[in-house]
Amino acid sequence: MTETAAEITEHRARLLEGMARAVAAKGYADTTIADIVREASVSRRTFYEHFADKAECLVALYEAASGNAIAVLRAAIDPASDWEAQVEQAMGAYLGVLARNPVLLRTLFIDILGLGAQGLAARRRANQQLADLMLDVVNNRPGQRKRKAPLQPTMAMAVVGGINEMVLQSIEQGRAAQLQELVAPASMLLRAAISADFE
Repeated sequence: MTETAAEITEHRARLLEGMARAVAAKGYADTTIADIVREASVSRRTFYEHFADKAECLVALYEAASGNAIAVLRAAIDPASDWEAQVEQAMGAYLGVLARNPVLLRTLFIDILGLGAQGLAARRRANQQLADLMLDVVNNRPGQRKRKAPLQPTMAMAVVGGINEMVLQSIEQGRAAQLQELVAPASMLLRAAISADFE
């Protein structure tokens, strides 16, 4: 019997949730497909209808989690408020959503790179989405003075990279649950990149 589109979507969502729960409990290296399907309450056959292997499932989870973090970040941006206040609230929201599950965060920031080119490509796509959001918000602020020169894509990516490195350092130091400590330095980095050159 062929699955309906709704069933396919539901099974995929359950598998990603199962992967997230299994990874949070055991870490990526020790998570098996049996763990994932047990947490998802689906069959192994269903798993293989959606993913070729555990790595492909991890990439899908990474992309879903990144999309969620970016949606939280976008929702925290209030065009009506002062841009410096926006920076603080956006950074607080973004780092807050990342800190909710420290074990999963470690997997999404560190284990994803262990997948090689596949993981690196997923990481680059997520970083590009963050940089694109930053460029859109900074360069297209309605009712605000225009910058003499727009924020450049390379500078936006440098800010994303700097924030990622701060998060990685916190993870490596066992402080993934305390990412709110990074709101001030991350905000300072972003403000430095966008504060200059207004007409």
